[in-house]
Amino acid sequence: MTKIVGTLGPKSRSVEVISSCLKAGMSVARIDFSWGDSDYHQETLENLKLAVKSTKKLCAVMLDTVGPELQVVNKSERTISLEADAFVVLTPDQDQEASSQLLPINFDGLAKAVKPGDTIFIGQYLFTGSETTSVWLEVSELKGEDVVCMIKNSATLAGSLFTLHISQIRVELPTLTDADKEAISTWGVRNNIDFLSLSFTRHAEDVRQAREFLSKLGDLQQTQIFAKIENIEGLNHFDEILQEADGIILSRGNLGIDLPPEKVFLFQKAAVYKCNMAGKPAVVTRVVDSMTDNLRPTRAEATDVANAVLDGSDAILLGAETLRGLYPVETISIVGRICAEAEKVYNQDLYFKKTVKYVGEPMTHLEAIASSAVRAAIKVKASVIIVFTSSGRAARLIAKYRPMMPVLSVVIPRLKTNQLRWSFTGAFEARQSLIVRGLFPMLADPRHPAESTSATNESVLKVALEHGKASGIVKSHDRVVICQKVGDSSVVKIIELED
Repeated sequence: MTKIVGTLGPKSRSVEVISSCLKAGMSVARIDFSWGDSDYHQETLENLKLAVKSTKKLCAVMLDTVGPELQVVNKSERTISLEADAFVVLTPDQDQEASSQLLPINFDGLAKAVKPGDTIFIGQYLFTGSETTSVWLEVSELKGEDVVCMIKNSATLAGSLFTLHISQIRVELPTLTDADKEAISTWGVRNNIDFLSLSFTRHAEDVRQAREFLSKLGDLQQTQIFAKIENIEGLNHFDEILQEADGIILSRGNLGIDLPPEKVFLFQKAAVYKCNMAGKPAVVTRVVDSMTDNLRPTRAEATDVANAVLDGSDAILLGAETLRGLYPVETISIVGRICAEAEKVYNQDLYFKKTVKYVGEPMTHLEAIASSAVRAAIKVKASVIIVFTSSGRAARLIAKYRPMMPVLSVVIPRLKTNQLRWSFTGAFEARQSLIVRGLFPMLADPRHPAESTSATNESVLKVALEHGKASGIVKSHDRVVICQKVGDSSVVKIIELED
């Protein structure tokens, strides 16, 4: 029921590996623009489309922006060794060669942003401050635009790009950079992306600006924005960001540096709870780091994945593990198995009562229907809930109550025209439910438009039940709860299947 977002990259971009990832349980493909150019990502995406065709498994696409990310520029790609207790200078002069004494960075306001005693982390991809591939620096003095730092741990930096993170300091850079806008308006538009992951979201205003930008780009006004919370500023404005965004990604890599380690779990639990009550997807990252190089996760990581599910997360996001990890397919399948195990002991009853209490009375019309459908399904021990929806909203509301049985969201296409041509909507809505826990979309036949009679509803239901039977969730004599609109009213009905 819990969804898996996989990041596609060097180790996971061939058609066969992507096909195996889809079969193992990946339902959203994340394309990270922090590295690689549009052509590279386009190739990956074309391979994804072929894999979707051959496996017949739907997959959504998420574009992850770079955001105000500070980077050390190592043009020669020479390995840099840093020794504990030595000093290194960070300079905005990017023409300089990176070395053990000098690291050029892509930001000229560092000296204004930091003061002696501040902490800076540098590493490839992300860093915990404990690996030998990332280094922890303390600012010792400022010389003009240069920042002199003392090295706190010996480390070896390898590769062309290292991320730089200053603990608890605001960097005066826009959340959507020009490079991000360029990527979205060319690559994003061309590929009709389903989700935009907004890196380093710090305020609700960041989300509003991104939405305004998307709304000018034709079809992308339907793209959902997931705010990535990765620093203390995003935490402080969490409630208002949650109101604006369509979902939240808890980026525990950077957060773990901005927050003391003992506070991370508390924030995670509180944030996931708030997302659950708002009925918006919560995605947790950095769960099985060790599987980047190993075939098995540590026990702590396995427990961490299970706890994320028990806390109520909708999806687990894999970054380096699938991007450059040696075992992308195994990672997805192990994480999926842990999630399934945790779901068996998830206290659905308590969660349902908590959600109903939180929503309060009087409920809105839709909320009342959604909670009633779930309650009915629990009482009659239904094997599946089938929802007919055109916007996907009704299905998401039902999933908000976390029923124990899968929710089959039958998206009924709508016909629309822009005076020049007719087109069907529905594919976007179907793919966007691929990040919601327990929600499984299928696209109905466009010959049965949304505003239809009960006769066509019957034929669509038949197709949905056949789909359920083929995927093994419905069998003879099962009970099924159906939520649909008949005329102007919403109806919840229970049917018992014959042979």
